Amino acid sequence: MGKDVIVACDFAGKNEVFSFLDLFRERKPFVKIGMELFYAEGPEIVKEIKKRGHRIFLDLKLHDIPNTVKKTMAVLSRLDVDMTNLHAAGASAMMQGALEGLRRPDGSRPLLIAVTQLTSTDERTMKEELLIENLPLPEVVMCYAENAKNAGLDGVVCSPQEAEKVHARCGAGFLTVTPGVRFADGDVGDQKRVMTPEQARVAGSDYIVVGRPITASPDPVAAYLRCVKKFCD
Repeated sequence: MGKDVIVACDFAGKNEVFSFLDLFRERKPFVKIGMELFYAEGPEIVKEIKKRGHRIFLDLKLHDIPNTVKKTMAVLSRLDVDMTNLHAAGASAMMQGALEGLRRPDGSRPLLIAVTQLTSTDERTMKEELLIENLPLPEVVMCYAENAKNAGLDGVVCSPQEAEKVHARCGAGFLTVTPGVRFADGDVGDQKRVMTPEQARVAGSDYIVVGRPITASPDPVAAYLRCVKKFCD
């Protein structure tokens, strides 16, 4: 499986996202649909973007009791998404239920990845607000990643700073999907654990998720191609 850039389409509604996607006439980027867009437009936005030829990472970060997550994943799987996710903090039974729900009658299913810790979380937040004090942040990420692998998931969402260690702990085939990627000359925004596309490639990220450096660029297509060249080529 080759490396790829996933464009975070964090737009408020369908008009904005379609105007953005219309810019891409030759190469159809892999796109992420997050909570803002999905809650604004519902399942139809997923179906429409899929019809346009894009692969879709549906980023809803489910976290609930196992039966609820299982049933919800069954609904999401019918949208023909290519990847979706949940919070590893929901533990093994929830993750296993999600896998059961995602499996289609023909045996296929989307890739399922787990969020370890949000890239906006730092050591202070984890200890003072989440009350995880007995392990440093990188080790918490590794423990969550191992739990996800043992539950049968395909990979994790993690910081690019943690990708190499996740592969070392969980194997080269265990996917690392990494937000928190910015160009060297760009603004880091609200991300705290960041890397450039080149650094993420060297660190072993399988997919990088890039939003504002592409979507807010004066030339989004050029920014996307720049990111692909630096990460994939």
